[in-house]
Amino acid sequence: MRCPFCSFQDTKVIDSRLVTEGDQVRRRRECIECGERFTTFEGAELVMPRVIKGDGTRQPFDDSKLKAGILRAVEKRPVSVENVEKSIISIQSQLRALGEREVSAQVIGELVMNALKELDQVAFVRFASVYRRFQDVSDFRDEIERLSQDELLSQEKT
Repeated sequence: MRCPFCSFQDTKVIDSRLVTEGDQVRRRRECIECGERFTTFEGAELVMPRVIKGDGTRQPFDDSKLKAGILRAVEKRPVSVENVEKSIISIQSQLRALGEREVSAQVIGELVMNALKELDQVAFVRFASVYRRFQDVSDFRDEIERLSQDELLSQEKT
């Protein structure tokens, strides 16, 4: 690695430690030429799949859109920022695990709905109403009934 002080091409690693739950490596380095020390952080660069929109256009995955959609759904609900972040990380991991170069926006929407169903049922219905383009009150009623049935089934299993 190049020294940020004198631009010499070679440095040596003095110390390495895992940080942020093992997702990054912190390295203390020393320049062989000038002796200055500095810290670098190393992490895996994971490529997210491209998103195929409903109209057929393709665009890069944008995690800020994902976060904004989830935050809009959980607005004024008792959901912690930590749980939102965990859900976003989980959705991103699931998308990478698909191993696809491109994924439809519909797949992402379903992953978000599954995450919101676990976080907060009101947030889930809010998101579903926009995502599934509810037209009237009966659409809300149908979704709430499905949600109630799912909850009854999960309670019976435990």
